[in-house]
Amino acid sequence: MSERKASVKRGTLETNIEATVNLDGSGESRLHTGIGFLDHMLDQVARHGMIDIAIQAKGDLHIDAHHTVEDIGITLGQAFVKALGDKQGIRRYGHAYVPLDEALSRVVIDFSGRPGLDYHVDYPRARIGEFDVDLLHEFFQGFANHAMVTLHIDSLRGKNAHHIAETIFKAFGRAVRMAVERDERMQGKLPSTKGSL
Repeated sequence: MSERKASVKRGTLETNIEATVNLDGSGESRLHTGIGFLDHMLDQVARHGMIDIAIQAKGDLHIDAHHTVEDIGITLGQAFVKALGDKQGIRRYGHAYVPLDEALSRVVIDFSGRPGLDYHVDYPRARIGEFDVDLLHEFFQGFANHAMVTLHIDSLRGKNAHHIAETIFKAFGRAVRMAVERDERMQGKLPSTKGSL
């Protein structure tokens, strides 16, 4: 079976980012985004998604984290597209519910080729440490648009903002893992009646 690995570099006047993924990895991560909380969240995706993720990012953090967070989502999405190739033999759909103490989140993903994000998360505060929680939406929007996925994210309950965010990223990792897994019954076939994804 061919390896499903890819690296993508993206440079703008605001950020320089390199993202590498191995969809058949062991959950290892090497994350240097300059944003500690985002590193922590992406580590959850790698570990629970059993995907190796390496990200090296330099952004205009002296302004704020917006451009860096969004562009990491974009670059990671592009790396997924490259690693998946023609998508033959994948499960395509994935879903997960993940609890953490009082918090519970659900993530559903479809590697459909049609980008879309439906995001329903209310945080009880605007910041987790120094991190602006609005930027989590920007990360997932960037990923959905450039990985060409339909992505539904719902926080079902929770009072602690860190717990809410962590359940979302863990559920995202588990849903992605399910969706990109090879399905032995689908070998050599595309999971679509249209003939393309």
